[in-house]
Amino acid sequence: MSASIIPGSAGGYAERVARHVPGLSDMHRMTALLLQEQAPEDAHVLIVGAGGGLELKAIADAKPEWRFTGVDPSTEMLDQARNTLSTAADRVRFHQGYMDDAPYGPYDGATCLLTLHFLEAEDRLRTLIEIRRRLKPGGVFVAAHHSFSKERQDTWLARNVAFIGTSGIPSEQVAKNIEAMKSGLPVLSPAEDVELLRQAGFCDVELFYAAFTFKGWVCRKA
Repeated sequence: MSASIIPGSAGGYAERVARHVPGLSDMHRMTALLLQEQAPEDAHVLIVGAGGGLELKAIADAKPEWRFTGVDPSTEMLDQARNTLSTAADRVRFHQGYMDDAPYGPYDGATCLLTLHFLEAEDRLRTLIEIRRRLKPGGVFVAAHHSFSKERQDTWLARNVAFIGTSGIPSEQVAKNIEAMKSGLPVLSPAEDVELLRQAGFCDVELFYAAFTFKGWVCRKA
């Protein structure tokens, strides 16, 4: 599932995604804090879309006693995650594949960052259900991805363009990436995303992150 939120290879993923997601490192820090609210000191956390290793490193650095299972379909991106984590990779069990055949845990918490916007609603719901099945009762789940109303998509994507432009990326490349998003990403509205979380069996769904077209929620297994 993990891949760039814009077209491109795995190489240079960390730098590329940081330019496109406002407050990315802060979102990772918030994710760690939200997991800590309910997870025990020896928590085992599921990271869905773990390729690249950015959120894994942020959470592992914050909680050196935690263990992780990282799931991603891309071998190349998982290799990059191992390099990003360095010695912390010893605390991660990597699984190359999708949620349908991922290890069952059960886990104290789970994350799925910058991944679900690649999935159509039906596949997204199935993935969320598989994540919930692998959590302990009351386990916390954090998700963040593109989420905006189709009626206002041009306005919000234009704002993304303006933000990305401030990082020095050529305007022609930015425009091409935005067109790819409009035609290739099955984005849902925030209300639709919340409804899918509830249908999958999560409760206490709360918005914790909003940055132009990106939204993030924290919830728990009902």
